[in-house]
Amino acid sequence: MLNTYPGAPAQGLSLSRRDLADRSWVDLVCPTEAERAAFERASGLGVPSNNDLGEIEATSRLKIRNDALYMTAPLILAEENEPWLPTPVGFVLSRQLLMTVRLATSAAFDTVAKEMSAAPNPGPAAVFVRLLEELIDHTADLLEAAGRDLDEASHAIFQPGQRKHLSRETVLLRRLMISTGRTSERMARIQYALVCLDRMAKFTTDRAHDWLGPDLAARLQSISSDAVSLVHYCEGLVSRVQLLQDAAVGIISSDQNDVIKVLTIASVIGIPPVLIAGIYGMNFKNIHEYDWAWGYQWALALIVVSALLPLLWFKWKNWI
Repeated sequence: MLNTYPGAPAQGLSLSRRDLADRSWVDLVCPTEAERAAFERASGLGVPSNNDLGEIEATSRLKIRNDALYMTAPLILAEENEPWLPTPVGFVLSRQLLMTVRLATSAAFDTVAKEMSAAPNPGPAAVFVRLLEELIDHTADLLEAAGRDLDEASHAIFQPGQRKHLSRETVLLRRLMISTGRTSERMARIQYALVCLDRMAKFTTDRAHDWLGPDLAARLQSISSDAVSLVHYCEGLVSRVQLLQDAAVGIISSDQNDVIKVLTIASVIGIPPVLIAGIYGMNFKNIHEYDWAWGYQWALALIVVSALLPLLWFKWKNWI
């Protein structure tokens, strides 16, 4: 799909240089080869291919060609309830035109498109800066959602009160570990997207300072500062994820150790009574207690005392 702003949509495959004379922004969404070729003929600018959008080297992501800035970045365009997968996005910025190419829909791009339709033509550089601002805001919203998820996980892990139903709690903690692990992966993707946005803002300020204007340069500097602060916030969330996972593992291990401790104490307490019962159960004729009037009661009392003594010793040692 080929969209042009501001004004009425231009004819995609019959796009001409005259159609772009009063336009500042051309947005290519999942473009076909015919739409790519039509834009290149009309504008004289190149459209980054899918392979170009997927490059990971900084020199491949940021470059200048014929006085136009070519920038690509893997951005998180998804909403909160969607998988946060990086989507390659390309920007080509010249004095006369901004071109964007992306492989997915985006609420941030739609917001800027609506603003373009309702306001006078601000120029390609202003549109580019506005897109970066909206993308920063969208990324910040995603980080806020991730922070809320971690708050819920923290409350579940560090919930007050006595813990019950060990098996259910273990299942819950394992689910929370998986959930926070996914959040950590999301943070890594968002952090790289923010680094790319910061690089694009600095690259544009450095290479297009002579035609940007002081106002747009200041806004780009603000975008770069916001990206850096969000990266620090993202690092804090990643550290928090590690804390929550360590806490969940520690709680599971502690609960399991409590179970093992109970079983160990029960087995130790049971050894002397079993030994005594085994001795008196051998049925030898020279066991004198068999002839006692209170022999049975003596054996029962001895069994009880032999069980209580280890229990009292464990209590004295504060092991239970």
